[in-house]
Amino acid sequence: MSDEYRRNPRFDEDLHFERSDGPPDYAYRTDGPVRYFAVADETNTVLGYVWGNDQDDAAAWEPRPTAGPKAFNGGFLWEMKLREFKARGTAPTAALAEMVRDSSDIESSHVIPGSLAEAPTLAALKELAGKG
Repeated sequence: MSDEYRRNPRFDEDLHFERSDGPPDYAYRTDGPVRYFAVADETNTVLGYVWGNDQDDAAAWEPRPTAGPKAFNGGFLWEMKLREFKARGTAPTAALAEMVRDSSDIESSHVIPGSLAEAPTLAALKELAGKG
């Protein structure tokens, strides 16, 4: 056997990545008013808000930073729920209304009854979330 270094020919191959479009998603931004509802944990601490705007086909989770890691981690499950609605072609505010009607918990969090409301802008909702 030779002491000579032999380069693996696979290191010279071009890599071809195929990009998948991934799951359907609503837009994450809007300049218009947003409908939203509050989500709380088992102690009724508000973790964040699920919001939507039909004009921009936008909807997402807005965590309350003061609620800690639960607010960020729990939001992932609400985002997954939104993706299910987007895949069915449901308008954002119709998805919100359906989530409010469905009283089942999502991983130790639930919609706070009567919290469905409207904010003039997404920035206003973000400010509300930041106030704690």
